[in-house]
Amino acid sequence: MKVVCVTGCLGFMGSHFTRTCLKKGWMVWGVDKKTYAAHLDVLREFQENKSFRFLEADIVNMDHLYDVDYVFNFAAETHVDNSIMDSYGFTRTNIMGVENLLELIRAKRNYEMPVMFHISTDEVYGDIVSGRHKETDPLKPSNPYSASKAAADMLIMGWHRTHNVPFNIIRPTNNYGINQYPEKLLPKAVKYLMLGKKIPLHGDGSYVRTWLHAEDTASAILQVVERGERNRIYNVCGEYEASNKEILQKVLRFYFGKDVELEQYVQFNFVRMGEDVRYSLDDSAIRALAWRPTKNFEDELKIVVEYYRNKFVW
Repeated sequence: MKVVCVTGCLGFMGSHFTRTCLKKGWMVWGVDKKTYAAHLDVLREFQENKSFRFLEADIVNMDHLYDVDYVFNFAAETHVDNSIMDSYGFTRTNIMGVENLLELIRAKRNYEMPVMFHISTDEVYGDIVSGRHKETDPLKPSNPYSASKAAADMLIMGWHRTHNVPFNIIRPTNNYGINQYPEKLLPKAVKYLMLGKKIPLHGDGSYVRTWLHAEDTASAILQVVERGERNRIYNVCGEYEASNKEILQKVLRFYFGKDVELEQYVQFNFVRMGEDVRYSLDDSAIRALAWRPTKNFEDELKIVVEYYRNKFVW
């Protein structure tokens, strides 16, 4: 049985991973700041499990780390548009928070330091028109959010080289699923449809992303825990690549039960400065560990649309 710390345990990806750990019978110390994107109903669910303990805290000023086997860092500011409007919260949490976690881990050096599992993003590489980014490719972030995540990755590698802090960095593609806050494309689209408003879409909708279910991300992380090589980076790629325009067309079909004119429900030419044209990852390293995503995008998208249609999220 593992004893683990999951930061950002009430966020979208963190909550899916926490649930996965508890199902495995692990003891989970969950840490969360309870920001606007936290899911308090999920906290109530977790606290019914005797193997879960919760601390409301900001990773920037946490001053104690229990003796755990792994620290899984999901705590982050993640919405690109917010980072463009005000980057301070992103540099504070995504960089200074990671530095503090590394120092808390380093303080265990006289015993056994836990492994720092950091959840990064495909966005640290910047965009790629064709082909796929490998873990060894240079980092070329395009916005304050991805720059802060790239900086965190570099800090981790620096603390490993200098202080021998053990680590794994996980770089997944676009995550989706239940309980995602509606600043992200899929829940936002359903929310705007419910309100009778046009869905704002960047540019002409041609920007391409690869979609990965949060439960597949959780299973990938566990595979690295159990079979992966320590002190290395793993890309994790979904199997469904499409333009944002194509994705919204599917959302509309599931929402209305038929094909409708995209232009009737979508407002184009919303400008995001520094927009990346396409993300794509070569994840052959984690595939070699006998991992692959199991969720079918269209089946899961239908579930997501129905979920948000029946549950309004402010």
